[in-house]
Amino acid sequence: MLYIFGGLPGTGKSTLSRHLARKLKAVHIRADTIEQAIREGGGHVSGPEGYIVAYHIAEDNLRLGLSVVADTVNPFQITRHAWREVATQIGMPFVEIEVICSNQLEHRARVETRKADIVGFELPSWNEVVNRKYEPWDTDHVLIDTAGQTPAQSIAALEQALAFR
Repeated sequence: MLYIFGGLPGTGKSTLSRHLARKLKAVHIRADTIEQAIREGGGHVSGPEGYIVAYHIAEDNLRLGLSVVADTVNPFQITRHAWREVATQIGMPFVEIEVICSNQLEHRARVETRKADIVGFELPSWNEVVNRKYEPWDTDHVLIDTAGQTPAQSIAALEQALAFR
């Protein structure tokens, strides 16, 4: 199974995706980690490079029969389609999960106070988050709103939503 997460930075998607990967003992693929590794190797990330690497790593692991949790902003229809294609091409099921924080003040506070958990990774500013292009989702997907919730409450909402899939 491929679990395809998406959502703006600071919404809680990494917290939720890591929890799910631990619970399922699944492979966790995070675009931020891949993109930082490319930079550390002397490469430049100016487009879909990190996503393309992530798609291939996901496919390799799905072919091994492992569940994969993809943790990316996934901002465009084209990236969401590409994730679905990774699973579809090899006959694996998938579920798409969008994580939002509908309270703008809370979302801003999260973005402005969080610390990077990847050495050398530069977190986006609030201005970069709100001005980032992010297309609306046009497919059936799980929506988790983390506003006003503790991480434990958001995890419970995710687990409840996935129990119906």
